Amino acid sequence: MKIVVIGGSGLIGAKTVAILRAKGHEAVAASPRNGVNAVTGEGLEQALHGAQVVIDVSNAPSWAPDDVLAFFRNSTTNLTKAETAAGVKHHVALSVVGTDRMPDNGYFRAKVAQEKLIAESGVPYSIIRATQFMEFLGGIADAGVQDGRVHLSTGQFQPIAADDVAAIVADVALGAPLNGIADIAGPERAPLHRIVGAFLKAQGDTREIVVDPEATYFGGTVKEDSLVPTGEARRGGISLEQWLGRAHA
Repeated sequence: MKIVVIGGSGLIGAKTVAILRAKGHEAVAASPRNGVNAVTGEGLEQALHGAQVVIDVSNAPSWAPDDVLAFFRNSTTNLTKAETAAGVKHHVALSVVGTDRMPDNGYFRAKVAQEKLIAESGVPYSIIRATQFMEFLGGIADAGVQDGRVHLSTGQFQPIAADDVAAIVADVALGAPLNGIADIAGPERAPLHRIVGAFLKAQGDTREIVVDPEATYFGGTVKEDSLVPTGEARRGGISLEQWLGRAHA
């Protein structure tokens, strides 16, 4: 089966392509690097020719609110139109857990807009909302720095390893369209400050952590369950301890 992975050279995309190829599928890594640009539409018609499934794990180069909204609106509009023309049977998109619960986070607002376009496109679809990747814990810490100290929320957090994300994305892509949303998360849940604190300790990072219930998350207000699934969710199998062990192996 031909499966086109938009953003196929990125963190999740490259892993997903490798999994699908190992299963015997024709997985095409599509990105601006090889002439496929969903934002402009360049190369989409040729890339999607003969494809049964399209997986979109692309990400915006700029997270400024207006930029990220334009990215997801343009890329998703172009992509779903090209899919309709090509007769694609399943559109799989990676989104974020809590997108609809943090309206003051510009990135999350953009993902909500993306999800709406997908649902209204007429192409059978599956939206996978993932919690934050363990690979991004360092960036989360850096985003919380104020005067050299790391301010982190007490809200619940349940990060997932990129390897688990890619495996689940590939599995969903090979199944029937959900025509809905599925949440995925890591195996362990704890307050954000504890998880990021464990990561920083493992890195030998001695910056002071300030436990701050008012700390925002990339500009968004964090409530107790803003960043974790509130209902049923599929869990990855890699714990933070295991992931840290692999990262330092």
